[in-house]
Amino acid sequence: MTFYSFAKFVVYRILKPIYRIQVIGIEHFPKDGGVLLCANHIDNLDPPIVGITAPRPVHFMAKAELFSVPVLGRIVRNLNAFPVKRGMSDREALRKGLSILKEGKVLGLFPEGTRSKTGELGKGLAGAGFFALRSDAYIVPCAIIGPYKPFRSLKVVYGKPIDFKILRENKATAEQATELIMEEIRKLINEHK
Repeated sequence: MTFYSFAKFVVYRILKPIYRIQVIGIEHFPKDGGVLLCANHIDNLDPPIVGITAPRPVHFMAKAELFSVPVLGRIVRNLNAFPVKRGMSDREALRKGLSILKEGKVLGLFPEGTRSKTGELGKGLAGAGFFALRSDAYIVPCAIIGPYKPFRSLKVVYGKPIDFKILRENKATAEQATELIMEEIRKLINEHK
């Protein structure tokens, strides 16, 4: 058993009863091939919640500062995370993300880049669109619908992969691609809240 599998098992056993996690649409998740998994960001617990509910291991970008904290850095790295320098274009992180998708793995992103203070869906950053257009990965929208309150239901909704064929053919911008992803996340939130 890998460290990731062990951690997923333990964290699932802890968080599922506390937040009464309901997973919807898991049948939409591709069984193989690269997947760009894009979710809204409402709480610090979003990465572990997505990690324990997704049917395949997820690789997340995490802020670079976490990797320099002695014990935490090693744990985060063993959970398939890789560093990104926030507030600038981090070419190394972009290359690493594309490499994960090309290897047929799952790259998890929160397109808003930071947690929503209000719980409302914010504007997505161009990074999600960049990965969507530069890879042949499936683009899977995900909605986390709170609140994060003990013993209240928390929903994690996986949508059908978004068809990016036309956007790729028409050489859409990263911003246009991100807007489409955010619109699909918004639809999931409105449909399931």
